[in-house]
Amino acid sequence: MDSSYLNFQDKHILVVGDVMLDRYWHGGTSRISPEAPVQVVKVSQNEDRPGGAANVALGLAQLGMTVTLIGIVGDDENADALEDCLNSAGVNCHFVRTASAPTITKLRLMSRHQQLIRMDFEESFAAEKLQQALADVVKEQIINKDAVIFSDYAKGTLAGVPELIRIANHANVPSFVDPKGKDFSIYQGATLVKPNLLEFEIIVGACESNDEVLERGEALRQKYGWKALLVTRGEDGLVLFEEGQPAFSLATAAKEVFDVTGAGDTVVSVLTAVFVTSKRLTDAVEYANQAAAYVISKLGTASITSKQLDAIMFARTRTTNFGVLSPSELLEQIQLAQMNGEKIVFTNGCFDILHPGHVTYMKQAKALGDRLIVAVNTDASVKRLKGDKRPINPLVHRMAVLEGVGAIDWVTSFDEDTPKEIIEALSPDVLVKGGDYSIETIVGADHILSQGGEVKVLTFVDGYSTTSIIEKANL
Repeated sequence: MDSSYLNFQDKHILVVGDVMLDRYWHGGTSRISPEAPVQVVKVSQNEDRPGGAANVALGLAQLGMTVTLIGIVGDDENADALEDCLNSAGVNCHFVRTASAPTITKLRLMSRHQQLIRMDFEESFAAEKLQQALADVVKEQIINKDAVIFSDYAKGTLAGVPELIRIANHANVPSFVDPKGKDFSIYQGATLVKPNLLEFEIIVGACESNDEVLERGEALRQKYGWKALLVTRGEDGLVLFEEGQPAFSLATAAKEVFDVTGAGDTVVSVLTAVFVTSKRLTDAVEYANQAAAYVISKLGTASITSKQLDAIMFARTRTTNFGVLSPSELLEQIQLAQMNGEKIVFTNGCFDILHPGHVTYMKQAKALGDRLIVAVNTDASVKRLKGDKRPINPLVHRMAVLEGVGAIDWVTSFDEDTPKEIIEALSPDVLVKGGDYSIETIVGADHILSQGGEVKVLTFVDGYSTTSIIEKANL
């Protein structure tokens, strides 16, 4: 994916929720305390990282998006430290400060990459006065935003989330919720809600089978009027329930789990970022799945940059789903490849008997881009075009031979007399024909040019012809 394709830099996301300071003290251990049977840690390094909703905002900023963060913090030094971390990362902070509670801080004592203890400093922010102040800031900041994320860690910041969702809906801004707690009715009317399996089962009851997950997930989505529900299930992957669409399940991309801290934050940030640019939730889920796999392979709260996400998705789509595909399967692969900034080249023909001229032509076509599609006329189509004695080789044989040509990435078929419909459906970046055509006479050229693509005419290698090969065979 080229981030310019998704236009991350052109989007502005609002994040509202429980902001936290994740503080790490690192040091070595070499003895037991004489005061109590505990290890003595000689602290040699301090590290502060944004956590909770602040980590969601940081993840969006790492992707290159414009981000505004709203939360409630104490009127203390930890709030200053958190704001400094976020400002240096490019996050615009609009905090409601209070002297009645401290900034939520989680202090972790680390030694040799192991967490020895965690100490939490927090009080609830659910007071009505704080909630009204928060809502006022949201009303002011939500204008002209592309989406809002509500990141709920049950610390009280989102005690008034029903009103915040109404504010978002009134502003026509899609809302994505990372929920918490035993009552999901407070998120009614949101665009998408993303619980993990444990949070989901707290609401719907334990699910003994995948069928129960699917049945209860869709029922829950409908009950609260969400356009989509995404359930993350750890090693069992993710399942998306989208209004008007069948459930979409995806296996986990994780290969090694080192630390799950911040994985949920990464999912909701990447999910939102990709959706507001591509407008396809299935695309957004695929990217979020890959991003989550990356961050749980790292120690501590981690995020992913657009370049790292580019590299992950590029590698994934380069190694799978090549060869013979149906047009619908091929369309999905084209979209992923184009997200990776790859140029798609398309050509078509009967290719009844493959000869060296065809192979040279394929190599020349592939040189015009990154991926080459060859669309082949079905047997019925060839017969209509060439006569009752053709094709010599049936479609399955012709496609199998083309699949073995190194320059070709994908092979598909079409049954019409011309490739007009399949060209318009796939919308490749470059349309190629061989022979003495003019661009104006090439079927599908007008569509490709109207989409900003290119149309090229290549000269066939002299001395090779399917018809002449057939004539020689009949001598």
